[in-house]
Amino acid sequence: MKTVKEVSRLTGVSVRALHHYDDIGLLKPAEVTNAGYRLYDEESLRRLQSILLFRELEFPLKEIRKIIESPDFDEREAIEKQVGMLELKRRHLDDLISFAREIMTTGVRKMDFSVFDETKLKEYQAEAKSRWGKTEAYKEYEERVASGEMGDYSADAREMMSIFKEAGRIRDLSPGSDEVQSIAEKLRRFITEHYYNCTLEIFGELGKMYVADERMKVNIDNAGGPGTAEFAAKAIEIYCGSSVAGGER
Repeated sequence: MKTVKEVSRLTGVSVRALHHYDDIGLLKPAEVTNAGYRLYDEESLRRLQSILLFRELEFPLKEIRKIIESPDFDEREAIEKQVGMLELKRRHLDDLISFAREIMTTGVRKMDFSVFDETKLKEYQAEAKSRWGKTEAYKEYEERVASGEMGDYSADAREMMSIFKEAGRIRDLSPGSDEVQSIAEKLRRFITEHYYNCTLEIFGELGKMYVADERMKVNIDNAGGPGTAEFAAKAIEIYCGSSVAGGER
């Protein structure tokens, strides 16, 4: 058995992230001691390996949980697909590097955008989701989308706007206060779980976009009230700065 700190040191996954995986049911410890310490066994570590491989392929956390908890999930088959997707990703990156190097060397910008095409990788991802991601809840979600029950915005988009609404209610507080920073962290986790791996770098850039992109700014201010977008951007800037200084959250 390994403690959460030992698993963190072994894998590079932060303790906070492991706690979050537990909270959302993605990676439960094998045992919790009377003192409240999480303990992980070999099976837990194998599951974490699967999670991290899917994360490298930019699967959202909620999709990963659906896939690995599917009754049809086959670990060996999954690894084979992951290897295939990682090889595609590597070739894609190699092509991009060659393309950029050619521009750097020759100074000629070819009007060829084929190297940016990720169609094949997306096909592999869709196949994995189709193979293992069709839980009853997922099927219900798809049916609601197809029937138009979700309205003009998806449930995810509406929930994300509700987080900005929370921020708007307390925009008279300091953006660096614990209460505001907890909302920034909630927003980052939501993006990671529902859309893509929201790294600190990406989150910092998103914060800038919330005020630079007029459409985003208007939507956020409509959700939380005038000034919410700028308030959220400042909170995110502080969040990212403190995370870098104090270690990944």
